[in-house]
Amino acid sequence: MRFSLFVHMERTSPDQDERQLYEDFVALAKIADAGGMHAVWTGEHHGMSFTIAPNPFLNLVDLARQTKNVRLGTGTIIAPFWHPIRLAGEAAMADMIVEGRLELGIARGAYNYEYERMIPGMDAWDAGQRMRELIPAVQGIWAGDYAQDGEYHSFPATTSAPKPVQQDGPPIWVAARDPNSHEFAVSHGCNVQVTPLWQGDEEINKLMDTFNTACAKFPDVERPQIMLLNHTYIAANAADAQVAAEEINEFYCYFGAWFKNERPVSQGLIQPLSPDEIASHPFYSTEAMLRDNVIATADDAIARIKTYEALGYDEYSFWIDSGMSFERKKASLERFINDVMPAFT
Repeated sequence: MRFSLFVHMERTSPDQDERQLYEDFVALAKIADAGGMHAVWTGEHHGMSFTIAPNPFLNLVDLARQTKNVRLGTGTIIAPFWHPIRLAGEAAMADMIVEGRLELGIARGAYNYEYERMIPGMDAWDAGQRMRELIPAVQGIWAGDYAQDGEYHSFPATTSAPKPVQQDGPPIWVAARDPNSHEFAVSHGCNVQVTPLWQGDEEINKLMDTFNTACAKFPDVERPQIMLLNHTYIAANAADAQVAAEEINEFYCYFGAWFKNERPVSQGLIQPLSPDEIASHPFYSTEAMLRDNVIATADDAIARIKTYEALGYDEYSFWIDSGMSFERKKASLERFINDVMPAFT
């Protein structure tokens, strides 16, 4: 099993300086690179200080100049917000600049808040259909002289300019959950990225079963890679783990508030949740976070991640977004690199 870092700029208060948050983002990526992690992933979001990431290609091109070996992944591009010719060309240009280190993760998106602003009236089903049209188009444009008469985009024969550095283009990863998404990814030769979110080991097992079923349905397709994205904190001791669980529980309460899209937003920040609102959440809790995420000391984390390796996951991505201070994120990541990763070499 290989390891990667999933990271964004997180702004939870108007007092936080955005430039400093970006420097913190870069610092964590450099630690991942120096520590021998396989990749750094960062995504796309719009108008949300909760996750600042308007164009991941900009971040990844910058990281390429400040890292040596780590792969650089979009985790993930939001498919409906892109024209296929534009995505194919920008991804190819990024792949050229980063000297063939690009990984292209693509998803339908998760937040109605963004849908309302970028494509008013679009729902999650429509977003998924747009992704299913986009990915084969990007693959075709990279190959060259590809024309399309689609439901969402139609255009004459077009070739990506420039062409990607990597043969056949950067590896494409599809964020998948339901069986149809897994089957789409496998049948189109794409890797799969899954996350249990807060749902724990039962969901991790279920997602692998879904992936294996999809692979069995297409026996003539070479088995793609599958990556598990999971909230992780490597604690100094049990008390430290308890603090981290409280922080990650608050993160998920805010995640849920953004997802529901019912709370006022001003200057990119959602109306703060009160301690009572956090404490009374129907299924997020500190205890659930300890149970369902890898929030543990190094030895306990190793034992748990070994079970994911045994299930067949090829990559474990350390999801560091948590609302924690930079210092706490840094300490956890360094413990992961120094005390957890060596058990898998």
